[in-house]
Amino acid sequence: MKLALGLDLYRGATLDVPVDQVRLAEDLGYHSVWTAEAYGSDALSPLAYLAAVTKRIKLGTGVVQIAARTPAATAMHALTIDALAGGNRVIIGLGVSGPQIVEGWYGQPWGSPNRRLREYVEIMRKVFAREPLTNDGPEFPLPYNGPGAIGQGKPLRSILHPAGEIELWLAAGGPKNTELCAEIGDGMLPMGWGQEGPAVYGPHLDAGFAKRGVRPSSFEIFGGVSVVLTDDVKGAIDAMKPLTAMYVGGMGSATHNYHRESMARRGFPEAAQKIHECWMAGKRDEAIAAVPDEYHDDGSLIGSPARIRERWNAWTTMGLTGLIVRSETDEGLALLADLAGTRDTQGN
Repeated sequence: MKLALGLDLYRGATLDVPVDQVRLAEDLGYHSVWTAEAYGSDALSPLAYLAAVTKRIKLGTGVVQIAARTPAATAMHALTIDALAGGNRVIIGLGVSGPQIVEGWYGQPWGSPNRRLREYVEIMRKVFAREPLTNDGPEFPLPYNGPGAIGQGKPLRSILHPAGEIELWLAAGGPKNTELCAEIGDGMLPMGWGQEGPAVYGPHLDAGFAKRGVRPSSFEIFGGVSVVLTDDVKGAIDAMKPLTAMYVGGMGSATHNYHRESMARRGFPEAAQKIHECWMAGKRDEAIAAVPDEYHDDGSLIGSPARIRERWNAWTTMGLTGLIVRSETDEGLALLADLAGTRDTQGN
């Protein structure tokens, strides 16, 4: 089991990159560190900063939103950061976000996100291969010759040569994007994997690998886990509920809310619906109270070191190849390093 460090910088009103924690994770043999974006701080800039203060830990985005930049622009970011980092250290995780952000923040049409994601990956791979950049698809026609064009676009190739291989992973929750992950991606960042992950996602992954013709041995599936060292398990769970209620209840619309769908996939469809209804009705306290304790206890590692050790084995048998760890304490990161044995691999 590989370990990664998850940073939630995008949630903050100010930006404070925890360099010491990232360096600790690197010393503990963690595979990668991951940033994200919503509608505040971006996911790529912190990785360029971390490239200068780390040596070997991989730098991943979980995720960059494809509505935010053209595929060529994201490829340029990736090539530049990987060059700064010395090569073979960047993983670009791509996600479609949701219609409220895509149309409300970026001013882009929601359209066909699955098709857009496919073209996005194809174009980025062409940039990395330094091929003349053309694309016949409807989402990102290159050279552009639509409204406003003057017909002088040329199929250009990247001036900058790649410093190493850049992996492209896809965030997925629904069947179509899960299948697309397996068909064209180097890895998957699932929403709400859990113990049910192999049963829920497995058939769609298999369909994607069948289209690809092979399941690459290097294909990764990284899920998320929060680690909270405490003697008050109930208190820690209660402290997680307000944020969960906000995401499940309010981060989306009645028809599009990936967080609500993720909770439902993990076996809590009734709770997800109730949280959504209460939140939309302005009943925030009721929405928070409707978050099941089991949702966080099963999806996190909470408690004393002894309790976490007892629960660790379940996380190694659910079909994931890696865990993106979120912990406010160094002790939490170190405990998982001991459980996963990553200390023995540091420097490799």
